[in-house]
Amino acid sequence: MEKIILPLWKPDAVDGDDFREQLLALGEPLLADDSVRGLRLAVADGAVAAAGHRRMCSNEPLPDGLLSAWVDQARERAALEAALAPVVDHFECYLVTEAEPLVNRTHLAVPGQRGYGMCQVVFLERPPRLTEQEWLEIWQGSHTRVAIDTQSTFGYRQNVIVRPLTQGARPYAAMIEEHFPPEAMASDDAFYAAGGDAGLLQDNMQAMMDSCARFIDFDKIDVIPMSDYLIRPVAP
Repeated sequence: MEKIILPLWKPDAVDGDDFREQLLALGEPLLADDSVRGLRLAVADGAVAAAGHRRMCSNEPLPDGLLSAWVDQARERAALEAALAPVVDHFECYLVTEAEPLVNRTHLAVPGQRGYGMCQVVFLERPPRLTEQEWLEIWQGSHTRVAIDTQSTFGYRQNVIVRPLTQGARPYAAMIEEHFPPEAMASDDAFYAAGGDAGLLQDNMQAMMDSCARFIDFDKIDVIPMSDYLIRPVAP
């Protein structure tokens, strides 16, 4: 089984909420494909409007949605892409490997229903100053613990991009999915798990930024708050 991610761009005339509904309506036909073993959807819709200030953009325009699919073979995805084509303006596709250093055990997703809080989707490029091995060692070897300790995340998935599967795809090296409680959309105190302690807030923010700077160039990062829908969980 392989995991693919598909950043999705909506037509200009469609707003985020309508785009969400159109994509959710694809769930049944997509799941009719026996090769699709799991499906997750994230969309930048009105429910995450309070987190708009958290968006960061180095590649205009940012995706409006993200489809994650676990399939028997990434090369046999024609039916999935054909289902998306009438709804999206365009999409890209990447093969990834997934790690889940923080499994959501507190706000369990109900298939087909909006997940709790906000899913912060982050696309990264690897800085040229680092080899892939160095970059992975910093990100997954030491930064992961910093991120979990300084933020209010209750779920955290790391997707290392193996290769793009569509022509002209952006040169991303990874995609991150971080699940935050709803209060973290607007509140830095909630985002950084400070509990009303101004000193702890500053300490957590500084620790997170210092750690990120080791393996991220901040002019090469895209951050998109989204609503998350688990359509079909992957069978254990």
